[in-house]
Amino acid sequence: MMYDALVVGGSFAGLSAAMQLARARRRVAVVDAGQRRNRFAVSSHGFLGQDGRAPGDIQGEARAQLAAYPNVSWHDGLAATARRQGEGFEVEVGGTTLTARRLVLATGVVDELPPVEGLAERWGRSVFHCPYCHGYELNEGAIGVLASSPLSMHHALMLPDWGPTTLFLNEAFEPDAEQARALAARSVTVEAMPIACITDEMTVVLADGRRLPLAGLFTATRTRMASPLAEQLGCEFEQGPAGPYLRRLMMETTVPGVFACGDAAMAFANVAIAVGDGAMTGAATHRSLIPGL
Repeated sequence: MMYDALVVGGSFAGLSAAMQLARARRRVAVVDAGQRRNRFAVSSHGFLGQDGRAPGDIQGEARAQLAAYPNVSWHDGLAATARRQGEGFEVEVGGTTLTARRLVLATGVVDELPPVEGLAERWGRSVFHCPYCHGYELNEGAIGVLASSPLSMHHALMLPDWGPTTLFLNEAFEPDAEQARALAARSVTVEAMPIACITDEMTVVLADGRRLPLAGLFTATRTRMASPLAEQLGCEFEQGPAGPYLRRLMMETTVPGVFACGDAAMAFANVAIAVGDGAMTGAATHRSLIPGL
């Protein structure tokens, strides 16, 4: 069958976009490979009405609510390829071809962590990216910032509001005089000794043998597209501070009929922002299906 819209990605942004389309009584298909970006996090914070819940529980309840709409079809699997076909699009999912008049890419991004021993195992548990999502729960304990680029200055200047902060340069960059003054004004300790590894729940072991226990560690990741679909379709990208994201106007990419939302379409996001972005994208996709509007 020809769907009105095919949403690729069943995490927070994709579910939100699909909900708007479902409530507009459009025929919607959702394809999901089950790889939420925040699947490593124990709990989600800062999302109104859902504060402190496990991200998987939030997503699971949202999926169940969406599934209650009879005009929604759910497909578990990886969307491997996408192409324009006539007035619409074809997406291959596990040997099955799905067709739709509009395509919504909520495909997300993949985080690439700095190469520090012990860092990846603690990602989402005691190593974080977003202070608004995880800073409060550190209870004003000692906080570290692992530098990965000059972008880490942003983290280092923000985080003293959540606890005493140490910026570990780790040979990633060297603050200039103006940056050093800004860090001093925020009472940020600057540690130039490289990190040997991270151990225990969150103890930074320096190359000289010193061990610095922390309540939590923040770092800025590099990101890359989690799916090749946008590139296959010829969508254009913007270059953000952390990596590429999809260029769009009024939620539509540079390829007519292809819309995008969530982390794949924004330089920075969290769950609450992704849900709002998905809602706007779903509405924009619906409006594009109405002749003369």
